[in-house]
Amino acid sequence: MESIILWGAFIAGVAMLFFILPKLPFKDWLIIFLFTSYVSVIAGTVVVEEKMLSYPVKILEKHFESSLQFEMLTLPVICLYFYKTTYHSTYTGTFLQGLLYTSALTLIEVLLETYTNIIEYHTWTWLYTFISVFILIVFVRYFMDWVNKNA
Repeated sequence: MESIILWGAFIAGVAMLFFILPKLPFKDWLIIFLFTSYVSVIAGTVVVEEKMLSYPVKILEKHFESSLQFEMLTLPVICLYFYKTTYHSTYTGTFLQGLLYTSALTLIEVLLETYTNIIEYHTWTWLYTFISVFILIVFVRYFMDWVNKNA
């Protein structure tokens, strides 16, 4: 069952990626995707190495301890959609959408942790996920504002 969920999420992530790419300027989606991947791979590796959580079932399980699918596909794609939907938003709108996106991702993670072997919390909690994802997506959003004003 877990493999079906992971492969379904992978296929959905790739499909969502190809759907959003034409809607963003090349420079923007490339920076967002790569920066989000870079930060999340580093953070994810630290969290797994510190044994705060584990991924008992994953794609490429023989090669990586962390969830590369989440760190290099799912979260960057979600960040692209967040950037696109908040492009003309006010600070309040961006904050509220950030809460919405983060809540949805956190809820999915909690359900996966509770009902599958895809993720297992040790000292990690849903609150850490919520805070770290919220900070990352909002940071990337305003980082891109800065890049676009200074490029």
